[in-house]
Amino acid sequence: MADSEFRSGFVCFVGRPNTGKSTLTNALVGTKIAITSSRPQTTRHTIRGIVHRDHAQLILVDTPGLHRPRTLLGQRLNDLVRDTYSEVDVIALCIPADEKIGPGDRWIVEQIKMMAPKTTVLGVVTKIDKVSRDQVAHQLMAVSKLLGPEAEVVPVSAVKGEQVEVLVDVIASKMPEGPAFYPDGEITDEPEETLMAELIREAALEGVRDELPHSLAVVIEEIQPYEANEDMLEVHALLYVERPSQKAIIIGKNGARLKEVGTNARKQIEHILGTRIYLNLHVKVAKDWQRDPKQLGKLGF
Repeated sequence: MADSEFRSGFVCFVGRPNTGKSTLTNALVGTKIAITSSRPQTTRHTIRGIVHRDHAQLILVDTPGLHRPRTLLGQRLNDLVRDTYSEVDVIALCIPADEKIGPGDRWIVEQIKMMAPKTTVLGVVTKIDKVSRDQVAHQLMAVSKLLGPEAEVVPVSAVKGEQVEVLVDVIASKMPEGPAFYPDGEITDEPEETLMAELIREAALEGVRDELPHSLAVVIEEIQPYEANEDMLEVHALLYVERPSQKAIIIGKNGARLKEVGTNARKQIEHILGTRIYLNLHVKVAKDWQRDPKQLGKLGF
């Protein structure tokens, strides 16, 4: 392909919680950068995954889901989403093949049309490995009807890797011609601290009751060479919750759960950094931090 045909730009996956956005991001980038969890509200940062292909570079902007805000944190997350929608080249709406289109999906489409009327929108029917071909066809038609005749709709299974390259090509075709934004080999422009905090947060949310997602924030306090072994890094992280009862949940009986969180997060972080780490976790209570502007600022929101 001639250089002049190289395309690059920014794309944002949107959709209700658990529609496969983060799994898709990871499948496209080829490694884990967006945290995946079966809970709404697990993504808090605009993590950019970078997809390198011979003919294109796609920068994936992963936003917190749009929702009707109930707290100051919710309001700030929505503002972040609004800014992102108006700055990307393509918005890809993810709707699972195995769920009926509902009011939540329609609300998101309304918001997109209102916030970013000029941005190209396309539909992605995710999780096609979970249903029959007839159901996939039915869902493709339903999504097409929801978005309007001008929007393309692509079926994918991120887990099985089906149609992922087709999606890359479709998104790339909507991008402006131009050079790559990032050098080859870079997969994200997020600081390592942010990725570490997200991975610790994901490990802490795994398998706990629904009362935790909103209430957990992770701050990396410091990263330094590990005294006992100079080939390792020592990472100190603070996990903030809002109530003592939540602290007890995260720590678990005799600290067993926190130890498990540390082990799981450490493996993921080592994989991303390519170096061994000693991970030091502490849990603190910051009462009602989601409603307190000063605490929100301190925790990076």
